[in-house]
Amino acid sequence: MFRIVEHRRWYFLLSLLIIVPGLIAMIYSTATVGRPFKVAIDFTGGAIWELSFDQPILPTDLREIFVNAGLTDTDVTTVGDGKTAQVRLKPIDEDQKVALMAAIKAKYGANVSEVQFALVGPAIGSEVTQAAILAVFAASIAITIFLVIAFRKVPHPVRYGVSAVIGMVHDILVTLGIFSVLSILLGWEADALLLTALLTVISFSVQDKIVVFDRIRENTAKYRGELFRVIVNRSLLETLHRSLATQLNALFIMAALLIFGGATIRQFIAVMFIGLISGTYSSIFNAVPILVSWEERDLLGTKNVGATSA
Repeated sequence: MFRIVEHRRWYFLLSLLIIVPGLIAMIYSTATVGRPFKVAIDFTGGAIWELSFDQPILPTDLREIFVNAGLTDTDVTTVGDGKTAQVRLKPIDEDQKVALMAAIKAKYGANVSEVQFALVGPAIGSEVTQAAILAVFAASIAITIFLVIAFRKVPHPVRYGVSAVIGMVHDILVTLGIFSVLSILLGWEADALLLTALLTVISFSVQDKIVVFDRIRENTAKYRGELFRVIVNRSLLETLHRSLATQLNALFIMAALLIFGGATIRQFIAVMFIGLISGTYSSIFNAVPILVSWEERDLLGTKNVGATSA
C-alpha cells in the first residue's frame, strides 16, 4: 500500500512555498495600492456606456479598442441580437469619450450610435466585501457542525470538521495569493467575478474533502483494530480515482476556456482553475494528513518514519 500520509511534512512544505509568496505579494500590494490586489470598477465605480451597432459584434473586438486606449479593465457585453453593447469602464472625460467614439466608428462604420452614458457607483463596496468574509466564517462554522453531526459515530468527529475548514482556508489563501502575484505582474484586477469564482472554489474544496472523509468513516468501522494511518491510506487510494477523474474533467474544460474563451472571462476561469487544483491537492495532501497528525499527535509524521503502513 502506498504510504501517503506518512510523508505529510513534504506536502505541508509545498503548501507553505506557495502560500508564503502569495501573502508577501498581498502585503506588498496593500502597502503600495492600499488593497491586497488591484481592483476593477466593480469596487471603485465607473461609467456605463451603451452603444448600438448596425451589425452583430464580438465583445472582445470592441474591448480591444478600449485596451489600446489604456483602459485595460474595461468590460464589454452584448445583449439581444449582438447589435447592442454595454461597456463598463473607469470614468472618462469628454475628450477621451470623443476619441473612443471616433476609434469605434473607424472600425465599425459611421452608423454606431450612443444609447446612453452614465456614471455609476461601485457595484461591490466594502460592506459587500465584509459580508462575503462573514459568509466564509459562517460557512466554516456550518461545515464543522455538519461534519460533527454526520461523523458522530466515529471518534473525535470535530477533528473532521476542523480539518476540512483548514483545507478550505488553504485553498482560499492559495487562490488569493496567486491572484495577488498576477495582479502585480500582469495587472489583473479583482471584480465581481472574483467573488463568484472564490465561492465556487470553496464549494469544490469542501465537497471533495467530505467525500474522502466519508470513506475514512466507513473504513474506520470496517477495519477496526488497524492503525488509523493505514485506514486513511486505504481510504485515499479508494477515492483517489474518483477525485482525479472528476477534477480532471473540469480542468480540461477550464483549460479550453482559458485558451479559447476570450479576455472577458480569462481571469474568472484562471481563478477557478487555480482553486480547483488547490482544492484537489488539499483534499488529499493537506486536510487528510492534518486529520492523521491530530489523531497521532505528530504534525510532521516524524514518529512514523521507517514504519510500515500495511
